[in-house]
Amino acid sequence: MARLIREADVRLLLTMDEALGAIEGTFRQQGRGELQNVERHRLASRDSIFNVMFAANDGEHLSGAKLYTVTGEGAHFLVVLFDSQDGSLKALVEADTLGQIRTGAASGVATKFLARPDAHRVTIFGAGWQAASQLAAMVRVRPIDHISVIGRDPGRRDAFVLAMRQELKVAVMASDDAATAVAEADIVITATTAQTPVLKGAWLTPGTHLNLVGSNHANRQEVDLQVWAHADVITVDHLPTASVECGDLLPAIADGLVVWSDVHQLGDVVAGNWAGRQADDQITVFESHGMAAEDVSVASRCLAVARSRSVGEEIDFLA
Repeated sequence: MARLIREADVRLLLTMDEALGAIEGTFRQQGRGELQNVERHRLASRDSIFNVMFAANDGEHLSGAKLYTVTGEGAHFLVVLFDSQDGSLKALVEADTLGQIRTGAASGVATKFLARPDAHRVTIFGAGWQAASQLAAMVRVRPIDHISVIGRDPGRRDAFVLAMRQELKVAVMASDDAATAVAEADIVITATTAQTPVLKGAWLTPGTHLNLVGSNHANRQEVDLQVWAHADVITVDHLPTASVECGDLLPAIADGLVVWSDVHQLGDVVAGNWAGRQADDQITVFESHGMAAEDVSVASRCLAVARSRSVGEEIDFLA
């Protein structure tokens, strides 16, 4: 029997703490060579873009895929989870909320392993769908007491500030001065759909950690080339994906500011294969593109909780 877990179920079952544990485990398994991850493939038709990404976790005997469509009306996400030992379908999980939370959790894990232990001030570019989970993860891995929000739509930004202030119980403020907000931050997050840079390297101060979330397509670029001139530690979630779609890094590679041997997978830091940050004044970077291995892991955690609480619908599939 497979279990169908709908969007409302995911919102009920999957906490940020659960996701952080699952994603940290995923990166540790990546560093140990216990999982396989295939980069995103896109198929463009006249009206939509169909996306597929898939992974196998050998350590947990899981395999699965995330499938989603993007149209002018929005996006729709589904994770399909299989038992890799007997091939049975384990779950179908509606994955809009799941993807949002797992992306925040990935930045949370990167921050846990790369940001200074005393990091307490955050500046975030973006006030949309992904930004809330980014901040929810930050307050769980560092002693955050101040957040500055930069957004291109003042109304949307201000509403986001009020919502985050109530949810996170820390000082959350709107900012119109990006340079100052970045210079004063210990952690800077970009969670936008920008095609031209919103973050300039000239604004950065020593010791800052960056979580760059929005550049998951070659034509998206959230940071300028000077960011890479200042970066001491560069990590990505998955090197093969970054080499295809990292709109932030690809221009830096082309200009010779960065070579691929400078770029490490976050899993190597989490597994202890590579040190990552080695000094408080280093600038560290995590480029997040999203891995199917993350979706498989978080969907599996969600499934375990759903079973324990009898949430979701059992279905006979190919019975």
